[in-house]
Amino acid sequence: MDASLVEKITEMVLKELHSKDKEKPDQQVPAKTAGMVKLHGNLNTVPDFSKYARNREEKETPEEEPAFETFVDDPKEKEQLLDACKKTPARIGIGRAGVRPKTKTLLKFRLDHAAAVDAVYGEVTEQLLEKMNWFSVQTMVQNQEEYIRRPDLGRKLSEEAKKKISETCVKAPQVQVIISDGLSSEAIEKNVEDVYLSLQQSLNSLGLKEGTPFFIKNGRVAVMDEIGEILEPEVAVLLIGERPGLVSAESLSAYLCYKPRKGTIEADRMVISNIHEGGIPPVEAGAYLGSVIQKILKYEASGVSLVKKER
Repeated sequence: MDASLVEKITEMVLKELHSKDKEKPDQQVPAKTAGMVKLHGNLNTVPDFSKYARNREEKETPEEEPAFETFVDDPKEKEQLLDACKKTPARIGIGRAGVRPKTKTLLKFRLDHAAAVDAVYGEVTEQLLEKMNWFSVQTMVQNQEEYIRRPDLGRKLSEEAKKKISETCVKAPQVQVIISDGLSSEAIEKNVEDVYLSLQQSLNSLGLKEGTPFFIKNGRVAVMDEIGEILEPEVAVLLIGERPGLVSAESLSAYLCYKPRKGTIEADRMVISNIHEGGIPPVEAGAYLGSVIQKILKYEASGVSLVKKER
C-alpha cells in the first residue's frame, strides 16, 4: 500500500481510539466487536474496524455485495442456507454428487490445501527484507521438516543469532519489534509491510521509542523470551505467520509481552490474530497495536495481569 495512504489510515484509527478512550474509559468490549480481535487477555477497548472500507481509495460508486451461491441441489430452505453462507467462509452448502463431493468443491479444496502447504514450506524473499531494511537470523532449526517436528528448537536462537542480535540491536528499547515467518511465509509477504509501517507511525505519534527490528527464520512465539534476555525491552512485539487453514493461508498474528524473559508463562502474552485482507485489515491492526503497547507500558503488565490491573 502507498505510504501516504498508510499514514492517513493510521491517523484515522488513532484518532478514533483516542476519542473512544476519552468518551468511555470504562466501556467493556461489545460482543460483536470483541470477536473481530482475538486477545489472550482482552483489553477494555477495541476499535470498530468495520467502518473503514477494504479498499482505502475513495470511490464514487458503492461496491456491489458479493454474490453467494450454494451447490446443494434444490435445498428445502434456500434463503436460510444462503444467509448462513454469507456469515461464514466455512465449507457449508457444498452439495454432493452421490457419495462424493462435487468436482468444483473438490478442486477448490485441493487448491486451498496446496496454498496452505506452500505457505508452510515457502520462504520470505530477500527483496522484502532488503526493502524493510531488516537483518535476518536463524533459530536452532536446520530445515522446514525439523521446524514442524521440533517446536522446541524454534523457540531457541542459534549462537550466531544471539551474537548478531547483541551486536546490531539497540539495547533496552521501549518497544522491540520482531518479525518471523512462523508457519506462513505468505502471511509475511502479503501483510507485514503495511502492519509494520502503520505500527511504526503509531509509535511515533504516541512518542514511544522503537528498537532495531529484525527477522527470525523458523521462529516460534516463545523465541521472544530469549530476545528479552538479550535486549531487555520493555515491550516485545512479534509479528508471525499463523498456521494456515483452508480458508486463509496468509493470516498474520501479533504477539505482545511486557518484559519477556525465560520462564514467561503464556498467560502473560497477548495476541491479535486474523490479520489479513479478509480479516483485520493490516493497516488498522498496526495502528491499533500502538495503543495496546501504550496500555502495556502504562500498567507495566500484559495478558491476564493487564486485565486485572485495568479493573
